[in-house]
Amino acid sequence: MAERYENLSREELIRLLVARDRREATRFGLVWEANEIERDKALNADFVAFDLLPELSVGGPPWRNLIIEGDNFDALRCLRLAFTGRVKCILIDPPYNTGQKDFVYNDRFVDVNDLWRHSKWVEFMYQRLTLARDLLAPDGAIFVCIDDNEFHTLGLLMSKVFGEGNFVGNFIWQHSVQPKGYSGNVSLHHNFIVAYAGSPLFRLKDMPREEHHNVHYSNPDNDPSGPWRAGDVRNALYRPNLIYDLTTPSGKIIKPPAKGWRWSKGTMAEKIRTGEIVFRDDETRIVRKIYLSGQSGRPVESIWFGEDVGTTREANQELKAIFDGEPPFSTPKPTRLVERMLGVTTGPDDTVLDFFAGSGTTGHAVLKQNAADGGRRRFILVSNTEATAEQPDKNLCRDVCAPRVRKVIVGSGETAGLGGDFAYLRTCRVERGRLTELSHEQVWTILQLIHGETVAPFKPGRWQWAGDAEQALLYVPQFRKEDAAALRKQMRQSAAVILYSWQSELIRQHVRADHVQFEHLPESFSRRFGLKG
Repeated sequence: MAERYENLSREELIRLLVARDRREATRFGLVWEANEIERDKALNADFVAFDLLPELSVGGPPWRNLIIEGDNFDALRCLRLAFTGRVKCILIDPPYNTGQKDFVYNDRFVDVNDLWRHSKWVEFMYQRLTLARDLLAPDGAIFVCIDDNEFHTLGLLMSKVFGEGNFVGNFIWQHSVQPKGYSGNVSLHHNFIVAYAGSPLFRLKDMPREEHHNVHYSNPDNDPSGPWRAGDVRNALYRPNLIYDLTTPSGKIIKPPAKGWRWSKGTMAEKIRTGEIVFRDDETRIVRKIYLSGQSGRPVESIWFGEDVGTTREANQELKAIFDGEPPFSTPKPTRLVERMLGVTTGPDDTVLDFFAGSGTTGHAVLKQNAADGGRRRFILVSNTEATAEQPDKNLCRDVCAPRVRKVIVGSGETAGLGGDFAYLRTCRVERGRLTELSHEQVWTILQLIHGETVAPFKPGRWQWAGDAEQALLYVPQFRKEDAAALRKQMRQSAAVILYSWQSELIRQHVRADHVQFEHLPESFSRRFGLKG
């Protein structure tokens, strides 16, 4: 590529750059003043590690679920080490940027009079959604809750990050039966949930059928195949090759619809033979039978009513019940709403991420879903402290999110616990030139996330081992020659071993084994994290 420009003069290069800038400036899509606003102070080029805090964790180790305290920009970068392409469902409820103290940028609330209000929000979201895109599985989806303030902006932003072709749908959630607020002359009863996929491979799962969904099925002709309803026989698009006359058994002619039949002549004949298509009204029209017995589910609808998925009032009542009548969070989402999103995307062993975890509704919903179907879904919740200059001691993650999920797991009052666990982690930045200062505890936590399904504390000893007879993870903090025999014996416990050490080449010289993959630290972390120089 560079060879194309090597022989160009300075004037020619300037002309090309000006033309490129002009194209970029007039390209259709979202434009914001990223270079004009104050830079987001959360953005940094440091390595990010996790400190494991067993005293704030729930359940005995090893833990499958994670609650992470820290800025989600940092947390997402560290999670990218281990979860790239592995998250089936991402659910987030970011700040709506109403100008009413709901969006903190650089430790200050962005108010409605801030001239750069929308650009700050877009830049803030863009940096985090770009990281989230890397975590999303090809057959996964991300759902973003929003209201009218940034709805149109969010759509353009999501198309920019995830690709216009990966748009799944825009769902309208009736968040209140009574008016929640007013916009001009309009009484507001809804929010939006914008969904995009990791790739065109994604398909929403059908929703389960309930009895009231079957009211239009009947069996007026005693069809042995059971109840049915009439279906359309017309094509939705103009198809000249599907425009043909249909001859009835008695020889009458039925003219085609204006845009053509739904099927070819051969397919139509087969449907008539099997009885799926029948003639009615003295053979002047045809009817397609859609049998109830063939309906296993129903497509996801674009409007989600409060009676089906809960309202903000229900969400507040849930939080009151958990926190003894004093909800510590003002804008929770109902667990039934999150369960709807989980139900149309996840299977029993999938990973779910919420990096605006707030009060922990997503963790609560995952535990409920697992209890309902016996699944082992894994949740990762990221929640910042949300401390500001006015509230420097505020810690939403430690004091609201984690306690809520803890009470859901172990039970509260007369409410039985759902079971489960979580490891409580805290982000820690490490300058790129000081990776050798990572603690052994931090290294072991990261390695378990990369290569395993659970996390356990670092135990004092010559090395750390996790795995089984098929494959295992081995971390050797400091190697001594006299450890070689014992290390070889340990390695023989598994058919495939991946060994991490700060002395990997020295260990390789003393412990030769074909079934062992040697990874050197800190280079292995630098490569995975994308550090350069």
